[in-house]
Amino acid sequence: MEILTLPTAEAACVRAAEIVAQAVVVRPEAALGLPTGRTPVPIYAELVRRRRAGGLRLGAVRAFGLDELWGVPASAPASFRRELDGAFYRHVDIVAANIYALDGAAADATAEAAAYEAALGRAGGLDLALLGIGGNGHIAFNEPGSPFASRTRLVALAAETREAQRAAFGTAPVPTHALTIGIANILEARRVVLVATGAAKAEIVARALEGTVTEALPASVLRQHAAATFVLDEAAASRLTAPRR
Repeated sequence: MEILTLPTAEAACVRAAEIVAQAVVVRPEAALGLPTGRTPVPIYAELVRRRRAGGLRLGAVRAFGLDELWGVPASAPASFRRELDGAFYRHVDIVAANIYALDGAAADATAEAAAYEAALGRAGGLDLALLGIGGNGHIAFNEPGSPFASRTRLVALAAETREAQRAAFGTAPVPTHALTIGIANILEARRVVLVATGAAKAEIVARALEGTVTEALPASVLRQHAAATFVLDEAAASRLTAPRR
């Protein structure tokens, strides 16, 4: 496990983008697991900048969205697929056929999860999983209590996770469930990069990195991954007690 602490959120996101870009340089057909939310937006912006500058080619990359809200079609404004399109896919040269997304409007959640697992299998698993961390320690939508052996499936969302999605839905009900890649799938990735920025993440980061490794705090299991990197800004790292760089 590696902990990188950068002075600002911007610097942390640039460093994370550098790691992703290097993975693609080493393996142009890399399978990337990609999150949504506020944290990765500057990472995608930096990758787009590098592509436009001509130094990064993404045409052979396989892109896997990590999760999707259940009952939300890809065309809906609040869909994670649409969010990734707007922040990243449409601005780079990733081939549409190489974009894999969980379908929140699928007729059968079990079949949809199986299809996603099959796509992961054809790709040989993830070369790099880019992650954020929820306020309760979730990674992707693996909420506290998720088994470390879990795979892609439909999950119930914690109340605080749903609250974090509320702004995207206005007065409409926030979905109670989501499809998500499993913790086992994440642990099988050849590289894991978790990015956390801001003082609001400091407590959960400290618990994940220095507390007990437990299913009650899913992100804590990443400490057992041989190639996991936590990229933090000073604010998110402010409650860590161990030396860091």
